[in-house]
Amino acid sequence: MSDRLTWIRDELDALKSQGLFTTIRTLSSPQGAWLDVDGRRVLNFCSNNYLGLANHPHLKDAAQGAIETHGVGPGAVRTIAGTMDLHLELERRLAEFKGVEGAISFQSGFSANLDVIPALVGKEDVIFSDELNHASIIDGCRLSRARIARYRHNDADDLRRVVKETQEEGYRRAILITDGVFSMDGDIAPSITWPSWLRRTT
Repeated sequence: MSDRLTWIRDELDALKSQGLFTTIRTLSSPQGAWLDVDGRRVLNFCSNNYLGLANHPHLKDAAQGAIETHGVGPGAVRTIAGTMDLHLELERRLAEFKGVEGAISFQSGFSANLDVIPALVGKEDVIFSDELNHASIIDGCRLSRARIARYRHNDADDLRRVVKETQEEGYRRAILITDGVFSMDGDIAPSITWPSWLRRTT
């Protein structure tokens, strides 16, 4: 490596020495409770396949049918030329299932938070954010450029304190963003009674 690029090797070595260097594992089996990872059979504690749907026979059949009629992908992002009738049908059914006016699907929860949060609030607003929110929520809050007011994890009293401290600061909008179920710890966000000024829309 040339002298001009040795800093890259130094940074990588520093990450390794701090235990922060990520090595990508290779799966050679379907998602499930047990996986074949790098040639070893291991118990899986890190999948989002919570309901075991990744290998459900009905979904596999439906996916194969969609490949026959629509190919293996849309060929573009949805906002350009990649929205298919399959996407719209999925969203229609999701909205009907939830009993809401409409729904939109994203390729991941991470991208949903990066897109939705900045669409709701901006630099004139404040976000009340649980200190243990998922990284995607944290990044979405940062992208919004809103003021981020953190409160202690799952502590409704501390949240009320933070809300009260910001009440007179003249924000256009205030929004609370929290995980419903915190994926790292498994605990659930509490129900909270809100002050009238926070419930009011502007």
